[in-house]
Amino acid sequence: MSEMKPGDRDEAAAPRDDGAADGARQRRQQPAPGGSRPRPTLAGVARMPARDRAYHDLKFRILEGRLPPGTKLLEAEVASLLSLSRTPVREALIRLEEEDLVEVRPRHGITVKSQSLDDLAQIYDVLSPLEVKAAGLLARRGLGEDETRRLAGLLDQMERETARGDIVQWSHLDNVFHSELVGLCGNRRLQGALRLCWDQQYRAHMAIVKLRPRPTQSDREHRAIFEAIRGRDERLATHLHAQHRERADRTALFLLRRQAGGFPAGG
Repeated sequence: MSEMKPGDRDEAAAPRDDGAADGARQRRQQPAPGGSRPRPTLAGVARMPARDRAYHDLKFRILEGRLPPGTKLLEAEVASLLSLSRTPVREALIRLEEEDLVEVRPRHGITVKSQSLDDLAQIYDVLSPLEVKAAGLLARRGLGEDETRRLAGLLDQMERETARGDIVQWSHLDNVFHSELVGLCGNRRLQGALRLCWDQQYRAHMAIVKLRPRPTQSDREHRAIFEAIRGRDERLATHLHAQHRERADRTALFLLRRQAGGFPAGG
């Protein structure tokens, strides 16, 4: 979640200069397989075993808001909704409870969990240091030529979207860029922990995408982080990314407070 300070909204957008091929390339960009910010998808779910299909289908519905916070369902109702038997549904619900997305009460069914600002602040307290660590690890490892070109290309695309004022597309590319840094760092345990944190705050992230200010400052910070990583300066990359994440988290929580509905201050 990377955006400018709440007051930096009135920078004029540059004239639009898009081509069909450029737009198509941008919209094909997806987070790295080992990255930290996966977009919910049902691709391939139909071919999965029943328990995995139940898990991914339910998780998709929760993260995309099709089962909003506070939704209460009996286990039998969930099974009917997914057209599956209760055994794989029960296994899926256990996994989702472990990920803090639902509360399961025996004989009372499930409740889709809501999140408070305190919950989200705690998630950021874990997510951000892990992303910072990933940037440091990547600087230590160094970038290959193809990796350098890919990251530089993403930054170019993000800057074009900033000029166009397309904050939704910029936000998607921002997620891809951060996922690439994590996906290239080489630490699978760190990647797994970050994906869990990302899932837990995805609904809040999507709630404020269109409220974000023009991300000119984030673009500058991304460039500086990238240059530090490319220069294999682990200390500088870590320092710059820590500053970037601290500001981004502060802005996200500010925007969420303004969107008080659905995100209470405590609880």
